[in-house]
Amino acid sequence: MNNLMSRFNSLFAFTLMVMAALTFLVFLSTVFQQARVPVSIRVSGVSLKKYEDYTGNYDLGSVNFSVYVDLGPVFNWNVKQLFLYLAAEYTTENNTLNQVVLWDKILQRGENPRLNLHDMSPKYLFLDDGNGLKGNKNVSLSLSWNIVPNAGILHLMPASHQKVIPLPEKYEEFKSY
Repeated sequence: MNNLMSRFNSLFAFTLMVMAALTFLVFLSTVFQQARVPVSIRVSGVSLKKYEDYTGNYDLGSVNFSVYVDLGPVFNWNVKQLFLYLAAEYTTENNTLNQVVLWDKILQRGENPRLNLHDMSPKYLFLDDGNGLKGNKNVSLSLSWNIVPNAGILHLMPASHQKVIPLPEKYEEFKSY
């Protein structure tokens, strides 16, 4: 009746139940903590170029930015890493909401949680699918982060501050050789 395999199975099932309960308690201990911190975003240079390829003409924007944020309060004992990204949001006649990721970074637990970036160039192209960037006055830059926990759900936290920038009315002239 109670052979060695049956006892091992009972012990294994009990251990799994205890681990599941402890994991759920870890999740409950940090689920209601607020993970917003103040962010400072400054823009130092904005330019706009006409981008042409075989599919048509597009707007290509370039924005140099500086970001300062202290993410120390976001980290707690249930946070494994943060996925940070700086996105530009704007509206055009064709689309009510456009979101373009300009820069991203993965911040692991144990790394310096203070980001102090000066005059950074975008990591990715700021390319519109038409001509919606030219003369657009309401392009907002915002830093957001996904919290990757040890146990629980993945949280998306938008920053509390956005920087609204106007884009130029004219294209910057450049020559290709």
